[in-house]
Amino acid sequence: MKTNQNHQPTPPETPQGHPGNNPQPQSPPPAEAADFGPVIYAYTRKQALADGCQVDVSTVAKEAGFRIPVFMTDTVFNNYVKVPEGVEYQDEAGRLWDLLHMLHLTIKSSRPGQDRLSFQLYVRNDNRRPKLVTLLSVCSALDIDNPAPSITILTPEDD
Repeated sequence: MKTNQNHQPTPPETPQGHPGNNPQPQSPPPAEAADFGPVIYAYTRKQALADGCQVDVSTVAKEAGFRIPVFMTDTVFNNYVKVPEGVEYQDEAGRLWDLLHMLHLTIKSSRPGQDRLSFQLYVRNDNRRPKLVTLLSVCSALDIDNPAPSITILTPEDD
């Protein structure tokens, strides 16, 4: 291979002895466009928060040891954080803390690189015995236009 005075490779020559016009390779289209075509409609996290379909619990999650934003579906919030009417000796802050603490323990004991985890906790939604509940957490992009990591807590039925 020929090099110039700066020891950089020179372009190959064409049969006529002139440097070739080698066009730069074009980057492939995004995978989703190549596989599925253009996005027709996307429901963003911002929209889900505005619509009340998700709840941002990042402030309390940070206090519980999380380093990235944490959200939950309205189903999780309404069924396992919000205290049902008439239930005694329960408060929303304590229930949220319990849920986040159990998720944090599950994450700390999981194998590295997992983006989906199930975890369990006992929740009392009446004045009788607590029931064991299974929830999921998914680590994914914060939003469609922001690839920073975040966690979403949801029920298996929400998945």
